[in-house]
Amino acid sequence: MLKRLLAFFLLLNLYSSHVWADGSYSRLPDLPNPAVDPILKKEQEDRIAAGGQIINLQLTTGHAPKIMMGTLSLAKALRVDAETPRLLREIAIIRTAGVVGSDYELNQHYGLAKACAYPQAKIQNIQNWHNSTEFDAKERALLAYVDEMTHMGEVSDATFNDFAKFFTPKEIVEISVTVSSYYGNGLLTKALKIKPEEDGRITYPGKC
Repeated sequence: MLKRLLAFFLLLNLYSSHVWADGSYSRLPDLPNPAVDPILKKEQEDRIAAGGQIINLQLTTGHAPKIMMGTLSLAKALRVDAETPRLLREIAIIRTAGVVGSDYELNQHYGLAKACAYPQAKIQNIQNWHNSTEFDAKERALLAYVDEMTHMGEVSDATFNDFAKFFTPKEIVEISVTVSSYYGNGLLTKALKIKPEEDGRITYPGKC
């Protein structure tokens, strides 16, 4: 009996060693502040120098610094190097985040849209675009494409052909990668319970 009790408490202690309390910005434990990992430290310094702020997404994915940097490389390319007008990309991102139900991404990109001085009436109506008069034919074709792409990727020929009337093959790739990236990001923010910033912090705006 004694041996069984000792084995039970040993197993209980082993299990407990892998359990932690939720952190202040996600369900993972908080990272040291200031950062001690050299990759994370440099990224935070570069972010501040570029006019951005340290946000909860990177404070969470910073547990895996090299993977975090890979995701940031794509995010930077989409924000800075894409040729599709930024407003259209923000419309696509905000609609994608709405479909996924990512409060975190919605909070960030509503903030970015505001920082870029985009029409707030339009931004606030993205999730109800079907019933809104705020969007022109090009924007509606984009939103229809996003809606179908974010539902198992099954985009009808009719929706795609209408979309392709307004966008070049390069722009179609940029938008499609943007949607797929932020769809996955939205799932990540929900799974790790990353908390939206309530103090106005946003990532670097990039070029509007």
